[in-house]
Amino acid sequence: MEELQEVIEIKKLLDTKQYTRIRQSLSELNVADIAVTLEDLEEKEQLKVFRILPKDIAADVFSYMDVNVQQFIITSLSERDAGDIIDNLMADDAADLLEEMPANIVKRLLASASPDTRRDINSLLRYPEDSAGSLMTVEFVDLKENLTVGQAIERIRKVGVDKETINICYVLDSRRKLVGTVALRYLLLSNPDEIIGDIMHENVIAINTMMDQEEVAHQFKKYDFIAMPVVDNESRLVGIITVDDIVDIMEQEATEDIEMMAAIVPTDKSYMKTGVVETWMKRIPWLLLLMISATFTGSIIGKYENALSVYVVLTAFIPMLMDTAGNAGGQASVTIIRGLSLDEIEFSDIGKVVFKEVRVAILCGVTLAVANFAKLMLFDRVGLKVALVVCLTLVAVVSIAKVVGCTLPMLAKKMHFDPAVMASPFITTIVDAISLLIYFNIATSLLGI
Repeated sequence: MEELQEVIEIKKLLDTKQYTRIRQSLSELNVADIAVTLEDLEEKEQLKVFRILPKDIAADVFSYMDVNVQQFIITSLSERDAGDIIDNLMADDAADLLEEMPANIVKRLLASASPDTRRDINSLLRYPEDSAGSLMTVEFVDLKENLTVGQAIERIRKVGVDKETINICYVLDSRRKLVGTVALRYLLLSNPDEIIGDIMHENVIAINTMMDQEEVAHQFKKYDFIAMPVVDNESRLVGIITVDDIVDIMEQEATEDIEMMAAIVPTDKSYMKTGVVETWMKRIPWLLLLMISATFTGSIIGKYENALSVYVVLTAFIPMLMDTAGNAGGQASVTIIRGLSLDEIEFSDIGKVVFKEVRVAILCGVTLAVANFAKLMLFDRVGLKVALVVCLTLVAVVSIAKVVGCTLPMLAKKMHFDPAVMASPFITTIVDAISLLIYFNIATSLLGI
């Protein structure tokens, strides 16, 4: 509600050209809140208000904006103003922005940026997408191990203003190899004459530039750091990754898993920013695959058409059996996929997982069968044999579905596929066919058809 009122107020001030009041009003807000306010304005208003912002906070506001708004603003500014924005962004944020833009615009923006900014951005852009190298920033404080604490603090005062963080400083040897870290609080509490090499923490946990971003997020979660150093293959420090980038990565990875579990090709764009045709292209491949695979269930029903003609009542229970099996498999798969993503489960645990799911499946299957048997006999009033067929099938298909649901994601992870691919829609299709085969085989055995 407050954001809406702020937008309305800004619009009124724009209409009356009270630009000084807009500047004062926005300057009192947090930069993230300013970014949200600008995104709720129309494009012309966004550009006008952005130009009003004081230069010392414009770049900070820009870094919080949606990428589409960023592209509109940066391409609408003069080359000089655009260059100022790029120069004042953290190198990793600038690289992320330029990765999303057409090559001709990237070339123009880099030409207007300072040589140091160009060098840092080009360095980040050479790393593969979704790697630690593409996530890192090169704005960090490095110290030599032979410096005194007093000299180190003086260096931090000199270079720390434009760095991503100064809470942790990284100690390098003469070949720029990472040999230790030292926290700012230890520097402040130490004797000014002490040597950095004597007080630094030598057991450094670092990330390689080629590590996948999902694994980087796991490392942050494991060690509970706010920043981690990134080194090349020769252990030379090339950048750092901070926890604010990891929050974005975790959101991105979770969104991707949810989309894949819903049989949608993942996209980087938000729902409202994705066009109808693009949405269709993301959804139709899996729908086509699942539709084709579902034709197997039709073939199975056709094969047992004679049995169904004798006991037509069997047809009424097909949807219930298929849905129950699919739900049971989906429960197991989602649980295992989440466990795999959190590193709670490894492929070596597959025996324990299957043994556990079998026991859970039997308990679930028997409970469902008892409840269903009571319903069939009291309300549906079917014959005893038909009720037994349905209930025995329930126990069997729930057991099979849970085993399939827990093993497929683990096998996918073992083969270096995303386990989310084996989520509910895919497993449901497989389990549907298995359920029908079990159902009709039990029916033919017990009913003699």
